[in-house]
Amino acid sequence: MANKGLRLIMGIAAFVLVSLPGIGYANTAPTPDSMCEDSGLFGPKLFTDICWSCLFPIRVSGVQITPGKAPEKASKQVFCICQEGSSGIYRPGIVTAMWEPARIIENVRKPGCSPSLGGVTLPLGSRRSHGRYTAHLDYTKSDHEVAGSFYHSHLYAFPLLQILDLYTPTKCNADFYLDFDIISFSEIDPTWNNPTLAFFQHPESAAVANPIARAACAAETAALTAGREPLETLWWCTGNWGGIYPLAGHVSPQDINRLSGLLSARVLSQQHRRGLARRTMGDENLCRASIYPTIPKSQYKINQFWPKSMTQKGAWLGLPTYQWEGGTNRHLPGTSNDSMYMIWRWSDCCSKL
Repeated sequence: MANKGLRLIMGIAAFVLVSLPGIGYANTAPTPDSMCEDSGLFGPKLFTDICWSCLFPIRVSGVQITPGKAPEKASKQVFCICQEGSSGIYRPGIVTAMWEPARIIENVRKPGCSPSLGGVTLPLGSRRSHGRYTAHLDYTKSDHEVAGSFYHSHLYAFPLLQILDLYTPTKCNADFYLDFDIISFSEIDPTWNNPTLAFFQHPESAAVANPIARAACAAETAALTAGREPLETLWWCTGNWGGIYPLAGHVSPQDINRLSGLLSARVLSQQHRRGLARRTMGDENLCRASIYPTIPKSQYKINQFWPKSMTQKGAWLGLPTYQWEGGTNRHLPGTSNDSMYMIWRWSDCCSKL
């Protein structure tokens, strides 16, 4: 009840802030380069544009009851036994596993713009922090433009199966989110807009954010192209999307699909690096999902929900975009290059009897 009350208060506060005149620039007339579009998440698209086949496979007691591909490190156990709270009493259970919709990440150029919340612009950031998209290097322009692209990223909890009261083991909720919740906005994170500051927060960048370490990512690109899953040993790579480090919103010039996919991977990696995300895959996490400091890439799949939904299959982190549903022509001409992704997380759980 306390959590629901807190979420209600936060929602009312956000509505009041957006509605008040003179705060930020939420009430200024929209222009072609600063409009905030509605993704249509909470409408018919919640049913028609969801990749329902991304749920599969589903495993019960080690038996795969639906077709699909599970991560190689997923649990194959049949039975399990876990301690019940702090009582010291152990209870048996059966192992259940599936891909579950867990998060939504949106990448936008306009500060505070939230396609997930109906296209509302929250009073966050300022005009000076407006993002940009650079597809190709142009040395005739200023250094600021040559630097590449910059986007703001927003992370939401989105336990769709819990929201719709569909099949899900009631005792298998790794992070206890029960409805749509705001987790983080990059506009209030000073490291997202400053790669140097991000480096000092995550000093391992010195070892992996360099050409030699990036060259090793070619091995992951080859594996993904051949149909294999991402290589967790190369935790700083996302195939041919680019390097995960620095954990900031600045990205080298490249096509919009790779760019938005890379930013989504960085947000997930940042959550793991800060101890805010869990590993939900593997025998050691059946009883309780563990905090994991680097991103377990094979635990995640993504699919674009907006502006052009992927409804047939998800993609491993780093999968070359020509293998995505729709291929390299996924971008819709005339849109603002903003995007929204659903994050699917493999969950192994001991469902106690």
